[in-house]
Amino acid sequence: MKHTEVQTPVNIGIDVGKANLDVAIHPTGQSHSFPNNDAYIRHLVQVLKKYDIERIVVEATGRYEHALVSACHQAGLPIIVVNPTSVRRYAQAIGVLAKTDRIDAQVIARYAATIKPDFRPIPDKTSQTIKDLLARRSQLLEMSTMEKNRLQIMPKSLHRSIKTLLRMLQNQIDTITRQIEQEVAKVDHWRTKTGILTSVPGVGKVLAYTLLSELPELGSLNRKEIAALVGVAPINRDSGKLNGKRRIRGGRHRVRTVMFMAMLSSIQCNPVFKRFYERLKAQGKIPKVALIACMRKMIVVLNTMMKNGEPWRENMA
Repeated sequence: MKHTEVQTPVNIGIDVGKANLDVAIHPTGQSHSFPNNDAYIRHLVQVLKKYDIERIVVEATGRYEHALVSACHQAGLPIIVVNPTSVRRYAQAIGVLAKTDRIDAQVIARYAATIKPDFRPIPDKTSQTIKDLLARRSQLLEMSTMEKNRLQIMPKSLHRSIKTLLRMLQNQIDTITRQIEQEVAKVDHWRTKTGILTSVPGVGKVLAYTLLSELPELGSLNRKEIAALVGVAPINRDSGKLNGKRRIRGGRHRVRTVMFMAMLSSIQCNPVFKRFYERLKAQGKIPKVALIACMRKMIVVLNTMMKNGEPWRENMA
């Protein structure tokens, strides 16, 4: 992988696969492929450091991009992880319908240069560990729910098997929960921020940990930006004389899911959100719309609390 002597700003797209990293450089059009392993990632980082880079963009693949992102971040390279759907829509918009690893890397590089996606904080080691543990806890809870549903419909002859598995899953959930708390206890600012967030009635540790790991921007944005980032800001659907129904879309799905479950508790135990929820229902809002509005109110309040470093007070909402 060679680079020109004249240092001109470039944007780099990397298509991440299980086995390979396909690299494209815009606007030079160069393309290269490297094995996706630690040794070659270190080599790639050293090569990339020789360029004047505006952005390195990779798609979120689940886990295959983690080693590359971490290595680039540690080397001070401007790397951004983006939603694959955004890149796919960009490809369709510019008329690229073919799909190979090399083409995908070139599209990502053009996307980086044209769209210029915003930089997002890269999770540190502790944040990534907690994020992984939370994801595993969610998986175990989902499996537990499936088994509980089977307990209702399967014959009694199979109940013993199902209950045995449920006990095993609960033990795993308890173990993972303890591991999360141990990781949080290691870092002072995590403990402090968790204390601020959980001072709100209805906000438990799981929601606090999810917000801290999945929404590092909390406390640094304004109310509209944080609501849009979570995906609880209603989007207009108006055109000409048509006044469409506003709906939420996009945002951080995992944050929104955990917040939804927390709000079901908050409207029971938090008088502020309970009154707000009941008032919305009295105005004719259906329960789900009222819950989303409460979630929006909650994330705005939590954002303000984190920005000011203050615990919950009822007059905040």
